[in-house]
Amino acid sequence: MQEHYTVSEAAQKLGVCSETIRRWDNEGKLKATRNPMNNYRAYKKEDINKVSFLHNVNENNIQEHQHIEPNREYTSIELFAGAGGLALGLERAGIEHVLLNEIDKHACKTLKYNRPKWNVVEGDIAGLDFTPYKGKIDIVTGGFPCQTFSYAGKKMGFEDTRGTMFYEFARCIKETEPKIFIGENVRGLSSHDGGKTLETMVSILEELGYDVIKPQVLRAINYKVPQKRERLLIIGVKRGSGIKFEYPKPQPNIYNLKDALKAGALFDTDVPASEGQSYPKRKKEIMDMIPAGGYWRDLPIEVQKEYMLKSFYLGGGKTGMARRISWDEPSLTLTCAPAQKQTERCHPEETRPFQVREYARIQTFPDNWTFAGSMNQQYKQIGNAVPVNLAYFIGQAVVKALNSKEK
Repeated sequence: MQEHYTVSEAAQKLGVCSETIRRWDNEGKLKATRNPMNNYRAYKKEDINKVSFLHNVNENNIQEHQHIEPNREYTSIELFAGAGGLALGLERAGIEHVLLNEIDKHACKTLKYNRPKWNVVEGDIAGLDFTPYKGKIDIVTGGFPCQTFSYAGKKMGFEDTRGTMFYEFARCIKETEPKIFIGENVRGLSSHDGGKTLETMVSILEELGYDVIKPQVLRAINYKVPQKRERLLIIGVKRGSGIKFEYPKPQPNIYNLKDALKAGALFDTDVPASEGQSYPKRKKEIMDMIPAGGYWRDLPIEVQKEYMLKSFYLGGGKTGMARRISWDEPSLTLTCAPAQKQTERCHPEETRPFQVREYARIQTFPDNWTFAGSMNQQYKQIGNAVPVNLAYFIGQAVVKALNSKEK
């Protein structure tokens, strides 16, 4: 397994240029060793991992969080609620849900089973009337599916987005007039169509009477989540409300897979056994050759060619292929299935994909949160969720903003 990286390899892994690596080296942020044969710089794997987690964080912005209690009962409507990752985190932050909408029947069963008192409305959001809640809701949240817009050479307005899930999200805001809204999405939305899609969304939300805080990508590993997941937040406050919102500050500790699956700082017990996918015979034989923290390049060259097929001859690192996660690193971003060829998520010791409860732990769901449906449906619900701990810190930032206004 590769334990050291060259300057160019370190730059590729961290997503920066080689000159940045050399500058960090000169500044002492990333210390190199020297190859005695050629005197080239080499960087230890653990040092690269540490910098990869923290290089986008201003160290002066890191702050240990103290729980904030709401000054009164703050209420929310959540759209596209899924299996409840965002809803559960906001509940922990002290926010009361008055309505949750989700179209997937299995996710709705999950929500209803775990929180029988929640008002879970199953069905197409387009059929819901939110006007009875006008002026009675503090927060509207939703991870709306990202859909493209057709510009047709004109500046789009609210009505032009009809037929999209963003339109339904915006319609709920228009009909309820909450004090704050929280939209969350994949990081890629920020660069879609050169940034025009996000720019249009912000423009429409401002058209509805809201001041939109500059959208920001939050890295889950900075908020007590043992996973390299990133989510884009679009947050707005009602114009003239006087509410000042600030994004939650990164936390000082980074948690890894061991923290997720073993008793320790995040959980009181080891992860309980559960059902999970398994590998076909030949794939298991191949994955047996991969060390913890390794991937397809750790295979013998002929096995690489067998496993990778045409991808072997293409450029790029493809570091998710034949990937076995190590105990001492956060998990890669979970997907809707743990054994997809491009995004392999193999257990560090046992040659198998992560089990359902392991998946849930990595998303920081509690062990008593039960998922409905088949095993594959459970993987899908968990993989699509907002990590619970990340949602908690977002919720606490909202509570802080609303408390300030209440005072």
